[in-house]
Amino acid sequence: MTHMYKVVIVDDEPLIVEGLRKIVDWEKFGCIVVGTASSGKEGLELINRSGPDILFTDIRMPGMDGLTMVAALRSEHRDMQVIILTGYRDFEYARQALNLGVFRYLVKPSKMKELDEAMASIVERLDVLHKDDVVTPENENTSANNFIVNQAIQYMEQHYKEKLQLTDVAEKVYVSHWHLSKLLNSTGKSFSEVLGEIRIENAKKLMEDSSLHIADISERVGFADTAHFSRVFKKYTGISAGEYRNRFLK
Repeated sequence: MTHMYKVVIVDDEPLIVEGLRKIVDWEKFGCIVVGTASSGKEGLELINRSGPDILFTDIRMPGMDGLTMVAALRSEHRDMQVIILTGYRDFEYARQALNLGVFRYLVKPSKMKELDEAMASIVERLDVLHKDDVVTPENENTSANNFIVNQAIQYMEQHYKEKLQLTDVAEKVYVSHWHLSKLLNSTGKSFSEVLGEIRIENAKKLMEDSSLHIADISERVGFADTAHFSRVFKKYTGISAGEYRNRFLK
């Protein structure tokens, strides 16, 4: 075994974290636990800092959308292997997690045999990945990438009225802003284009209310000034907001 693989454990139950640290013979598998965290947020910071090869994590922790976090991890850390430890026997949740690229879905309390089998398989997979520097093909995490893009767009559709920035949305889907930017660009649109489209589509609906002024509509869909709204409206529709309204109200 040529590599010493780095392991991170994330769980909000200290007993689980300590139990896992002690019960698994990490050295036997050529692994070392480089850190533990007790929340999703803390876990993400630790992962970004230490770049582990293997992650043991619960996905039902307070204030965290587990599936989105899993998708984010698989999307941004392509070669990191994820093992989920959970107290929930939820087949549909497990199916979705595995579809997003999770290596194993183990129900607590996990038997020693299960943990050993998972570790043996995961190390074997990592050895193959590291042999001759084989890198996971970019398309392997397509499901995770698509999941993150859809979650980001969904968040933008719910919050387009606010002063939204790329960093705000990235934070909500657990990836870095540059990674989200890359994922959105791969769909052929930048963050500002996606947000602009969402805002203009909503503006068009508001145009049906003749009592609303263009300035009111502009503000309601999240534009700081009417001039900017007018430019963006024309860019997406090919006509000015005034012309659009006149045609609609005829």
